[in-house]
Amino acid sequence: MGSGSKVRPKILGFVCNWCCYGGADLCGVSRFQYPPYIRLIRVMCSARVDMAHVFLALSTGQDGVFIGGCHLNDCHYITNGNYDAFSMVSICNKILGHIGVNPDRLRLEWVSAGEGIRFANIMNEFGAQIAKLGPLGQSEGIDEQVLKFRLEAAAKLVPYIKLVQTERMSVPVRTEEEYHKFFTSEEFNRLFEETIAEKLAIGQIIALLQKGPLATPEISEALGLTPSEVSRFLISSSRQKFVRYDEGLKRYALA
Repeated sequence: MGSGSKVRPKILGFVCNWCCYGGADLCGVSRFQYPPYIRLIRVMCSARVDMAHVFLALSTGQDGVFIGGCHLNDCHYITNGNYDAFSMVSICNKILGHIGVNPDRLRLEWVSAGEGIRFANIMNEFGAQIAKLGPLGQSEGIDEQVLKFRLEAAAKLVPYIKLVQTERMSVPVRTEEEYHKFFTSEEFNRLFEETIAEKLAIGQIIALLQKGPLATPEISEALGLTPSEVSRFLISSSRQKFVRYDEGLKRYALA
């Protein structure tokens, strides 16, 4: 590869049929330029983008994920689905940061059907941002296989995370101010640590032990956790009968 060549990032975009896709279409008709390596998937509403889609995209080679919807309070559905997208992305960004992925690799924006130039500007800015970060895992300093393992472990927890989102992290008033306020609050951070963070770590440990018994230092090195953190999660997992300590092997194994 020549010294002047550049590696093009892989970016996947999910765009709302009614607004953001219209903005993308106007962008094309108006011949506004944006990076050709951004691939778009049209969905009926930004709320239809599942957290599992984000984790799957990143674990299968995408360097960034974009989600575009109608402006808040301009959703074409009475449920105001873009607020659901707001919640999902806020929680997903928190999870990405927790497992060592730069949250800037996931971006949510509101674009109307008449905002072709805005769509182009956002795509150019996001494309440049992901290009600067480089391939997924590069700026994070995480081995490709370890990163894929972490993303897949997170994806397996999506049904549980969605339940927590519904029961513990719902915002009663659907306004932009209230959603920003909640998802940047200490309360949200506390709820995340109480309900999701530990489950993420335990899920990664269980997935790792599916390959065979391991000692605490081996788990610690593989997951990037401190030995004390691993010990705490193993004790919790043992109480829940997920794992057991094999006296003969001097290693932990699945129960």
